[in-house]
Amino acid sequence: METLHAADLLAALGHETRLGIFRLLVEAGPEGMNPSAIGERLGLPGPTLSFHLSHLARVGLIGGRQESRFIFYAANYPLMDELIAFLTANCCAGSACLPQAQSARCDSDSR
Repeated sequence: METLHAADLLAALGHETRLGIFRLLVEAGPEGMNPSAIGERLGLPGPTLSFHLSHLARVGLIGGRQESRFIFYAANYPLMDELIAFLTANCCAGSACLPQAQSARCDSDSR
């Protein structure tokens, strides 16, 4: 991952609302959530939610899929993994120094 791309992703996540949306979608899993459920869970009005969903989708952190007349948004797990790998590359000269990150790992096949 290039530094400029990582900076764009981190800038998108640097807003409290977008970070909350992204974390909620990560928690929701690959099936994702529709905008009305996201807005209800986070207490966001439609126009505000739409603005932030668009920003996250534009940088690639989330993607939407259409089912009938509904759109479901889900986190882009491969890109999230790539960003985490970029941030932790060569950390602590290769020694295990991130116990919280290691305990948060899950089987990538479950996504």
